[in-house]
Amino acid sequence: MTRSRERLDTPMLGKRKSLVPRIDRERFGRASETFARALGTGGFLIGLTIFCIIWLAWNSWAPAEWSFDPRVTNFTLLTLLLSLQASYAAPLILLAQNRQDDRDRVKTEQDRQRAERNLADTEYLAREVVALRLAMEEVATKEFVKDELRETLEELLAELRNQTKPGDKTE
Repeated sequence: MTRSRERLDTPMLGKRKSLVPRIDRERFGRASETFARALGTGGFLIGLTIFCIIWLAWNSWAPAEWSFDPRVTNFTLLTLLLSLQASYAAPLILLAQNRQDDRDRVKTEQDRQRAERNLADTEYLAREVVALRLAMEEVATKEFVKDELRETLEELLAELRNQTKPGDKTE
């Protein structure tokens, strides 16, 4: 017996070889979205319809030796191909929908956070406006200054009148 053989009672150190190939999730997801987008077009439906019509016509009216999916067997190969296409299309469409749901969820969360920030900013600005209004009430306005000057002028004129008596002449 050689020592290079692995023992079954010892753990394997390092990576274990997998039978399943390593798949890039993002690339596979993008490919499934492209596939799902293509399946949802009118062009795909028209193309598939034309393909089936040609298949059925060829295998119905062509000579028996040229027919590869005879009508006698109820077009078994066509049924198999359409079933295979549907069995791959359904999970790929679901994968594309899940990816779109994930994107929508992230976008909704970002919108919610943006709305919270906007609300906080609006509340801050409202408080600042209130503070400015309160500060403006303490600031002398133009009308207030005019009234004060008018009153002061009237007091000065009254004082001047009292200093100069009607009998006194000033030269």
